[in-house]
Amino acid sequence: MIVDILQGIGSIFIGLINVYIWVIIISALLSFVNPDPYNPIVQFLYRVTNPAYAFVRKFIRTDFNGLDFAPLIVIIGLQIVMVVLQSILFRL
Repeated sequence: MIVDILQGIGSIFIGLINVYIWVIIISALLSFVNPDPYNPIVQFLYRVTNPAYAFVRKFIRTDFNGLDFAPLIVIIGLQIVMVVLQSILFRL
């Protein structure tokens, strides 16, 4: 019974990671079209994603020739976390 609860919580966590990955993708795509910074949706997306970008930028340089690779690095890191979490949950 405890294993089922842990697997359920793990699957919810994996789902939240998937949603956050999509938020990062949408935020990165919006940065190409230069949206209105006063739009509440744009403000929400930037408020949710900028802490993760700042964390990555603290450790490595992400700006190469005017392109910011912080979203890509965060997505790769989250994918690694998802794979590890899924393998742990699968072995329970």
